[in-house]
Amino acid sequence: MLTEYEIQALLLSLKISGVAVLFSLPFGILCAWLLARCQFFGKSVLDGLVHLPLVLPPVVIGYLLLIAMGRQGFVGQWLYAWFGVSFSFSWQGAALAVSVVAFPLMVRSIRLSLESVDSKLEQAARTLGASPLRVFMTITLPLTTPGILTGTILAFARALGEFGATITFVSNIPGETQTIPLAMYSFIETPGAESQAARLCVIAIVIALSSLLASEWLSRAARKRLEAPC
Repeated sequence: MLTEYEIQALLLSLKISGVAVLFSLPFGILCAWLLARCQFFGKSVLDGLVHLPLVLPPVVIGYLLLIAMGRQGFVGQWLYAWFGVSFSFSWQGAALAVSVVAFPLMVRSIRLSLESVDSKLEQAARTLGASPLRVFMTITLPLTTPGILTGTILAFARALGEFGATITFVSNIPGETQTIPLAMYSFIETPGAESQAARLCVIAIVIALSSLLASEWLSRAARKRLEAPC
């Protein structure tokens, strides 16, 4: 049986990861569309920035967020002064940290799906008088559904496992920022708490594996639905 402390870390992890993915998805679709369909000056720079969290150490990401979005950061101090918003040492800051780390996985999956959409279908819709927005909403977006589902679930799984950026940016506060990886870290440092760390380890593996299996199943189901004759 899980203790109340462990359940709290599990529920907080699900909450932070869910909020992070939910708010990242519109930006992920926009970035994927820009990278897949548009040619503009600085595209390679945008591509590099989007995928930078994949190669940067998570601690570096957390440090950059701290100096940028912390209460004394060059963006964070302005947000706090004008709107009373502070990401430091809060679950909202943890959601921001994990969303940055997971964002490249989301964008990459959606971009690959966008690039596989037959552009002739979109061109045909435009010749029939459909506006670009209508073409995107009725043709491009539905055909990109498998990639969106895959990217969303992979980003969610990655957000659940984030450690370095979170602990650097928002610390390890039980009930506020302590997700499953941070709770495991606390248990590992506590003598005699090996069993609690092992339980959380098993939970993390089960959630991650379930997410990967769900991603594959939903992607296949979406492809079959799109390929099915009307």
